[in-house]
Amino acid sequence: METIIKLILSNVPLVLFILSIVISFVLFKFKRERRRFVDLFLTYFILLNIGISFLYNFVVHVFFGETTSAYIGWSESPFQAEVGYASLGFAVVGFMSFRGDYSQKVLAIIGPSLFLLGAAFGHIYQYAVYKNVAPGNVGTVLWMDILLPIVGVGLLIMSKKSLVKS
Repeated sequence: METIIKLILSNVPLVLFILSIVISFVLFKFKRERRRFVDLFLTYFILLNIGISFLYNFVVHVFFGETTSAYIGWSESPFQAEVGYASLGFAVVGFMSFRGDYSQKVLAIIGPSLFLLGAAFGHIYQYAVYKNVAPGNVGTVLWMDILLPIVGVGLLIMSKKSLVKS
C-alpha cells in the first residue's frame, strides 16, 4: 500500500489527467450529457489539471519544500515558496473558471501553460547542463509539463470550433 501511495503522490499530474478523461467519458457516455465530449473534457481538465494539480503544487512547494526539492534534485531554496504561491494563484483561477464561459477557460489554460512550458525548459536545461536525472526533473513531471499545455490548448481550439459551428 505504501508503494501505491508513493507512486500516486509522485505522479499527481498524470493521475489527475487520467481521472479527467475518465470522468469526462463517464459523464458523456453514461449520463447522456448534452455537451460534447471535448467541452466536458475541457471543463474537467481545468478542474483537475489546473485547479487541483496546482493546489497540490502549492502545498508540496510551500509546506514540504525540503522533500520536494530533493525529489526534483535541487537544494531547498526560498524560491520554492514563490513557485508555490504562483501555483496557488493558478489553482484559484482554475477553480473559478471550472464552470465559467469560454473566455474564462482560455485564461485558465494560457497562464498555467506558459508556466509549465517554462518549467519543462528548466528541467531540460538541468538535465543537459547538470545531468540532473532525479525523477522530479526528468520523470513524469517533465512529460506532464509538456503534455498538459498541448492538451489544454488543443481542447480550447476544438471547443472554440464547436462554438463557431453552433
